[in-house]
Amino acid sequence: MAESEREQLPKVPRAVVIPATLRVDYGRGSLDESTALPDPIDQFILWFDEAIAADVPEANAMTLGTVGPSGAPSARVVLLKAVDRTGFTFFTNYLSRKGRELAANPRAALCFYWAPLERQVRIEGTVQRVGQAESEAYFQSRPRAAQIGAWVSEQSSEITSRDELERREKELSARFGAGIVPLPEHWGGYRMVPSSIEFWQGRPSRLHDRLLYTRGPSGGWTLRRLAP
Repeated sequence: MAESEREQLPKVPRAVVIPATLRVDYGRGSLDESTALPDPIDQFILWFDEAIAADVPEANAMTLGTVGPSGAPSARVVLLKAVDRTGFTFFTNYLSRKGRELAANPRAALCFYWAPLERQVRIEGTVQRVGQAESEAYFQSRPRAAQIGAWVSEQSSEITSRDELERREKELSARFGAGIVPLPEHWGGYRMVPSSIEFWQGRPSRLHDRLLYTRGPSGGWTLRRLAP
């Protein structure tokens, strides 16, 4: 790169100091034991429906935290595709980094943050693959381009350039033609079976409401309030 071109590049600061004024004093709502639903899945669905009604962008976006064989954690945002009394379901490439980490350690954490409502939900539990039929049904509901994309990307593996992805997309589009795109063997769903679910509601002066549901040996839930 010529020196003249280098001089035109934007200057990157060596450090960023977050100003003390960059804060919000929350006050949109409250969360109390007397009004919280007995089952945390019901409480989650209630809050999720309220996030949808409030037009929260991608309300089903959640951070998924996993731990690799070395003990190092990693996190990324994935999309929730179903929730019921059995757990929280998402779909991905089984050979991706998260897939490999879940194979080695099938415990994980989820986190939803709905900023317009000043709410957060944290979930911990065990993760298991869903059945073939469930993965097949969801895969066939996806847009065709997304189906082909699942075949194109060997997720988390190194590639030479974006051209490689685009070339594979053209090849696979031609290969499948107008026919049904089959479910790849390396792609499917996971379901997190929660052992704890925490609901967080922002409150003034950082005195937030935190209610933690913990599943007992018999499958029932215990509710406790945590200090903010």
